Amino acid sequence: MKKVADILKRKGKEIISVTPQTTVLDALRLMADRNIGSVLVTENNEYKGLMSERDYSRKIVLKGKSSTDTLVADIMTSDLPTVHPNDSIEQCMQLLSDKHIRYLPVFEDGKLTGIISINDVVKEIMLSQEEIISNLKDYLHANA
Repeated sequence: MKKVADILKRKGKEIISVTPQTTVLDALRLMADRNIGSVLVTENNEYKGLMSERDYSRKIVLKGKSSTDTLVADIMTSDLPTVHPNDSIEQCMQLLSDKHIRYLPVFEDGKLTGIISINDVVKEIMLSQEEIISNLKDYLHANA
């Protein structure tokens, strides 16, 4: 059974973050530069939350606020459920689906070690299925 650790091993554990005092515009620029849909929010190496494109669209654009005048702290999501590297991909998919969210911070021994997205989970499931299919083909050819 695939685990969160498998995703982090494949994608890396780099943590891209901003502080709560970062402007939304600066956070969006970082996200665009890194081609990511969210940034972790940390302060003094402590996890505070996450700002996503969804937070931006719902809390800035739809409310007519300014990206240059609004701080990440004002729109970030701070109540996301968290997962552990030993949690299964299936548990993550269930959590993402049940909570209607797209990101899960990963903690180990109380320390933030990464973040996974619904795209990461789906990709890991697809890779796992491809591996199973390949093994089945090998088995069938060996016994033919």
